[in-house]
Parts: sequence; structure tokens; C-alpha cells
Amino acid sequence: MNIIDELEWREAINQQTDAEGLRQLTEEKSISLYCGVDPTGDSMHIGHLIPFMMLKRFQLAGHRPVILIGGATGTIGDPSGRQSERTLQTMEQVQANVDALTAQMKKLFLTEGDNQLRMVNNYDWTHQLNVIDFLRDYGKNFSINTMLAKDIVANRLETGISYTEFSYQILQSMDFLHLYREEDVQLQIGGSDQWGNITSGLDLIRKKEGPEAKAFGLTIPLMLKADGTKFGKTAGGAIWLDPKKTTPYEFYQFWANTDDRDVVKYLKYFTFLDKEAIDALAEKVQTEPHKREAQITLAEEMTRFVHGEEMLAQAKKITAALFSGDIKSLTADEIEQGFKEMPTFEASKESKNIIDWLVEVGIEPSKRQAREDLNSGAISMNGERVTDAELEVSADHAIEGRFIIIRKGKKKYHLVKLS
Repeated sequence: MNIIDELEWREAINQQTDAEGLRQLTEEKSISLYCGVDPTGDSMHIGHLIPFMMLKRFQLAGHRPVILIGGATGTIGDPSGRQSERTLQTMEQVQANVDALTAQMKKLFLTEGDNQLRMVNNYDWTHQLNVIDFLRDYGKNFSINTMLAKDIVANRLETGISYTEFSYQILQSMDFLHLYREEDVQLQIGGSDQWGNITSGLDLIRKKEGPEAKAFGLTIPLMLKADGTKFGKTAGGAIWLDPKKTTPYEFYQFWANTDDRDVVKYLKYFTFLDKEAIDALAEKVQTEPHKREAQITLAEEMTRFVHGEEMLAQAKKITAALFSGDIKSLTADEIEQGFKEMPTFEASKESKNIIDWLVEVGIEPSKRQAREDLNSGAISMNGERVTDAELEVSADHAIEGRFIIIRKGKKKYHLVKLS
């Protein structure tokens, strides 16, 4: 299957500048293509990941991916999709973010072979450019009328846009021209909000290199969940690729909890499973939705891709332990991951009667209630039911001396940290 045919089957193409020309080019040879990301933070979230999954598909099809980290554009601020100006970061913060994003990208792409990943930073070819050369060599090629008509600018005219952010599309166009000349890049891909920036780059290439220059643009559709809300956002915030911001267990659970109405779309967008495998899972969604086989496959594929086999195994272990109540099988670090969003309490390591302890910690409202729950078998400690009202709770009960897990009833977990 031609890469363009595959992207169309996956419903991953929003707009193309020349669909037939790009299809023909990708059939004739392996092309170089790029996608950019600005270092506005020290980690990508899964919303950022969408166009890079498409870049990875091109790589697996034998094409050569280039990832541009915007060390220069990141200091300016992309106005796309925003109603207000970005807060400018220090150069030191931008560089720290560049380093973090570079490390993330290298984990996701093939870094050896003829089509290995190439990483570039637009700071390298812009930081020595003086303002006179910028205006004469590049600004002269941009019509203010055309720039104002672009959605990325037009949407901000009412609320206001600085010259800094207004000039962003010129800088991104310079990137495309530079990569076309120096890296033989013929295709830029990006999110749907990047269409104006991409077409500006193509215009600049044709003005500088001639109208017959073979360069193309392709955007990915805006992804919304079936309920109309933005993909990748949860009540707890964004789902990050950095395991310190979103643990591998939380990452796994996000995908495992996907709505039936969205799961096939996500399998097409985010996994490298073929059509036959995805069609079979789509059938399971219709005939055996209770088994959630499609969601589990999605969670496994994505966690393996972003965090690796070891972290996937850990996420599945935590999931199984919480489902079965086998808390003692978990390490303290795994407990920290699995119980991150659950009610958390503090307790000292001093020995104390369990009834007094439950009340002092704050899990039970009164000694009477604590005694009733113990007598009825409603209290479990680290997965084991407790009925002895004379039990002395101490640091010996804590997993690795750090945590005690109390469950009230069937599902109400509480994490107690010992200090």
C-alpha cells in the first residue's frame, strides 16, 4: 500500500497542497519530509504526538524523516490556535526544553540505517541573521495582505497580535526553504492549525527556487473525542510523554479507558497495526464490547511505543493487582504510580491501635464507625482483610516501610504514607 493510500485509509489526511503530485513522488522515490515542534515545554503530550505518528509511518515506509526543534521559533511564539500572546521564555529555558524534546524524539524513531531520523534546530541557521538581511532577503517575499488573510493571523486581529507573533510564519517559511535546499526536504506535515504556515513556506520556496519546485504540504485532521471535547485532555490535565509528569500506569489507563466510539479511530491513528488487525478489533467492539479487547490492545501498543516493554509490563502488573486486590505483589514505586490519584493520608511510624489509627489518619470519621467496619469485614490492609480490633499498626505493616494501603468496602482505596 502506498503511504498516501495508508494515510487515507487511516483517515489521517486533512488537507494536501497537491494530492496527486505527492502520491506520484512517493511512488517514484524515498523522500525527505519534516515536522516541527517548538520547545514551549520540557515534554510533549499525546496531542503533539499525532503528526509525529504520521512521520513515523513515512519512515517505516522507507522515507527519511527530519524533525525540527524550534530553538528559534520557540523564542517567538506560534500564534496558531491561540487567542492571546504567549509568555516569552528565557533562552536558557528554551535550550533546556530543546534538550528534553530531542531526547524524547530519539526514543520514538529509528536512528540507524538509510532512513534514520535526522534532527535539526532552526536556531542554527537563524541566530546570526541580521535584521537588514531578514527584511531584504525574506520579508520582501511576503505580502501583508496575504499574511493578514491567513487564519492564524485573521483570528487574532480582534484581540490583537504583536509584530513578533505576526512574523512567525516568515520564520517557519524560512525553515522549509532551508530544509528544501540543505536536506532535500520536499514535504512538510503538521496539525490542521499549521496549514497557513505550511502554505507560506511553499510560496517562499517557489519564489526563491522557481515555480516548478517540487515541494508539498499535508496536514492532519483536528482530533476531537466522540463527546466533542478535545483529545488528550482529562480532568487531571494533559497526558504527557514524560513518565515523571504522567506515569506509565496512568498513560496505560488513559488508553485502556477509551470510549468505544473512539477506539477504532485511535487504533488507526496511533498504532502500527495493519488493516486486517484493526478491522478484527473493530468487529470485537461491536460484538464483544464488554471484553474491551480493542482498548487493551491500544493501551499496550501505545505504552510499549512511548515507554518500552519494561514499563508496559509494570503498568499491566499494577492494573492486575488493583483489579484483584493483590496489593502485596507491588513494590513501593509501583504503589506510588497506581495510587497517585487516590485519597492520600499521612501517618507516623509509631505503633498504634488500628481503631485509633484509622480515626487519626482520617480514613474513619469515628471510633464507633471504625469498629463497625472492622467487625463487618469492610477493612482490608495491603490486600488482606482485617477484623482484629486489637491490632497494633506499625511500620512493619508498611510496604518497603513507606506505604500502607487501606481499602474500605470493595473499591474505596486509601494510600497512607508513613513518615
